[in-house]
Amino acid sequence: MGRVGIGYDAHRLVTGRKLVLGGVAIPSEKGLHGHSDGDVLLHAIADALLGAIGERDIGHFFPNSDSRWEGVSSLIFLERIRELLHRKGWAIENIDASLIAEAPKIGPYLEEMRAAVSQALGIESSRIGIKATTNEGMGFPGRGEGMAAMAVASVEKA
Repeated sequence: MGRVGIGYDAHRLVTGRKLVLGGVAIPSEKGLHGHSDGDVLLHAIADALLGAIGERDIGHFFPNSDSRWEGVSSLIFLERIRELLHRKGWAIENIDASLIAEAPKIGPYLEEMRAAVSQALGIESSRIGIKATTNEGMGFPGRGEGMAAMAVASVEKA
């Protein structure tokens, strides 16, 4: 029996913060505001996986009120979620994620992102799709005020 989950996340762009997407630090004048590293791509993937197994969202497991998660790499979140999935008898089939942002171009970082997600989740990188699109100048992503990401995850009983 297979199941599917969806995830969405959005964060404001702020100066003085490192930009991390897909677990990879990307040169930029601005980074994503957040309690952890603010990695919208990994947060969307995390919520998709949690949703696929009928669990609550990422904020339940890693609340911004808990100082343990302050500044933490979101790859840690994926590793913990992988452990939860395995304890509950689920195996990840695939992940498909989209970043919504006007800049930067993530093409040069895609393979590194896939490798980071692959390692954190313990699945082959061929099971991970990561892509990006702009918002054509519309809304908060289009104005460069922030970034958003969407993800779909499919799981099977192990």
